[in-house]
Amino acid sequence: MKLFATALLALSLNAVAAVDLAKSEFKWTGTKITGSHNGTVPLKSGSLVVEKDVIKGGEFVIDLAGLSVSDLTGEYKGKLEGHLKSGDFFNVEKFPTATLKVKSVKGDKVTADLTIKGKTNPVTFDVKKDGTTYSGKLVFDRTKFDMIYNSGNFFKDLGDKAINNEVTLDFKVVQN
Repeated sequence: MKLFATALLALSLNAVAAVDLAKSEFKWTGTKITGSHNGTVPLKSGSLVVEKDVIKGGEFVIDLAGLSVSDLTGEYKGKLEGHLKSGDFFNVEKFPTATLKVKSVKGDKVTADLTIKGKTNPVTFDVKKDGTTYSGKLVFDRTKFDMIYNSGNFFKDLGDKAINNEVTLDFKVVQN
């Protein structure tokens, strides 16, 4: 009986918590020489491993096919969404999702593996907890995931057509 109680206590301290997909959000921003574009990308699924109210792990599946542009309307919105979903960027026909797997958390600093287009790279970012909501800003280099379109690192003389390599994801993840 004592062993059962100990196992039950261990399970309660290391709980896997589902993420509220409707309340959670990922907002992206991409910048270029002449300005920026932004939008949203939904979560397909998500879970957090929480121990004594502290994140110990987690996994998120990002629905790249649902990526949308927020700063444009009409024809230009559709063109940019189509281009971002094409092989020049996320290639959602072949890779409809991306994943983020939390590897470790030390204080507010999270280390995770980000997988886009079948390529995995480590990322680090800070997270802030407010009740059951975790928020922060994750920045990644798109060229590490074979998205080199109009990158000054790969193409010369782009002038005002150059697109910066860093993409920012402002996130809010709400635990169920």
